[in-house]
Amino acid sequence: MNQLVKTGIAGLDEVLHGGIPRNNNVIVEGPPGSGKTTLGLGFIYHGALDFDEPGAIVSFELDPAKLLRDAAGFDWDLQGLIDQGRIKIIQTSPAVLLSEFRSEDGAFAASLLALGAKRLLIDGLTPLRLYAEAHDLPFREDVHLLIEGLARLGVTTMVTAEKDESLSGVLAHERFVFDTIISLTREEARRRVSRRLAVMKSRGQDFIGGSHTMRIEPGKGVHVYRRAQSRPVASADQPTSEERLSTGSPAIDKMMDGGIYKGSVTLVSGISGTGKTVFSVQFLTHAIKTGHKALLVSLDEHPRQLMRNAKSLGFDLQGLVDSGNLFIHYESPLELELDVHFDRIVKLVEQEGIDCVVFDSIAVYEMTSRGEVADYLYALASFFKNRLATTLFNYESPELLGVSQISEELKGSHLVDNIILLNYVEISTVLRRALAVPKVRGSRNLQVTREYAIGVGGLLLVDESAADTQAVPQLPFSAYYGLLSRSPSRQSPAVEEALACGAPLPDSAHLPTEKAW
Repeated sequence: MNQLVKTGIAGLDEVLHGGIPRNNNVIVEGPPGSGKTTLGLGFIYHGALDFDEPGAIVSFELDPAKLLRDAAGFDWDLQGLIDQGRIKIIQTSPAVLLSEFRSEDGAFAASLLALGAKRLLIDGLTPLRLYAEAHDLPFREDVHLLIEGLARLGVTTMVTAEKDESLSGVLAHERFVFDTIISLTREEARRRVSRRLAVMKSRGQDFIGGSHTMRIEPGKGVHVYRRAQSRPVASADQPTSEERLSTGSPAIDKMMDGGIYKGSVTLVSGISGTGKTVFSVQFLTHAIKTGHKALLVSLDEHPRQLMRNAKSLGFDLQGLVDSGNLFIHYESPLELELDVHFDRIVKLVEQEGIDCVVFDSIAVYEMTSRGEVADYLYALASFFKNRLATTLFNYESPELLGVSQISEELKGSHLVDNIILLNYVEISTVLRRALAVPKVRGSRNLQVTREYAIGVGGLLLVDESAADTQAVPQLPFSAYYGLLSRSPSRQSPAVEEALACGAPLPDSAHLPTEKAW
């Protein structure tokens, strides 16, 4: 098995399952501004600093002063390593470099040997190609000579190349002769810049395919965040538990046949103002009291606002944070990148041993990356299930009265174990809050709709005595069709069945329409 050379680029070695096979020749291609030179500089710098592998940088366009300036922007002491004889910058022209490789005992090879170089960066291949074409030189043969010469020197080489879609096919041959191809992209959407990295091939090793988020960060340089969907998914030996956790409300626990199974995923859906966040705080607070560590991932509200609102209901979130039992992770939806966000959550959960998590609200993921959200949430759910962490996904339903579906993108049935619906029921001119639990896997949940209020302590069900019986409680709105059937896009199941059979409508079907109310 080939020895792997660690690139030292944050996250890239993880994508490459440990690094690049020694002596592989790597081409890094991408448009201007995608981070090719920064990635190459990091490869040379970390090789010399962290892995005792001296390296050389060949530059055709940037003079050494600019390279040193760029490195200093990431707090890299490139000059110090040059002074120690561990890095060498060679500024030359395509003509000189090509002539060096046509010679068997050129000065270039001698300088690499004198340095003891193990790594080489050539920045970049495009000037070499353009020079060869302008002078009718056999560039393909020169590339082969370059690759063969570098292999004899025993260096792992990274070469950058401009990728221009208008020149498709121009680099096809050159891409074939390189052992490893790393493709970078740069896109602008909604006035935001996003970068991606994909390993197209790498001879002699396996790697994580697909497109991974890449950032250029202060003090670090290139940081690659592997795509969330590449994380291990739930397997045949996925851990399960008979233990149940309380929601923080004994009445809701009874509706769920005893609470939430440890390690399960619960979707809490409802329009804004129905108390999803309150219910989450209620659940997490009770979990902490029973010895669990908790995380609240807030995408809607800043932590300060959360703490203020929770305090008015009797929850001391600041005290729980100070005790080290509650962690609040907040990210602005405007700058959210799913792979980066996932990486931060995973590291926090693993480092702190967190086993109860709330996401408030996953509708933000849908807004940020509609095409990726279903796979992303499946990756999240699988990660937490594999850790037996109990998870709540809050989702803001767009429907005010009733629910016709969870979401066009998030069907929910395959993703979650439990569903709790929070919504409004309109009685005359008054909106009342109602709660239903249509799904609890492995349980005999009560198929009833209960009225609740929001007060000190969280969600408080009205007529608590009704929770002690299997009978449907006779609440003021019990004659109405309920949360599901009262959606503007649906009729009562009884009405639909009667219309289909041509039978007279049931008495409850003659209630005034929503507009009349």
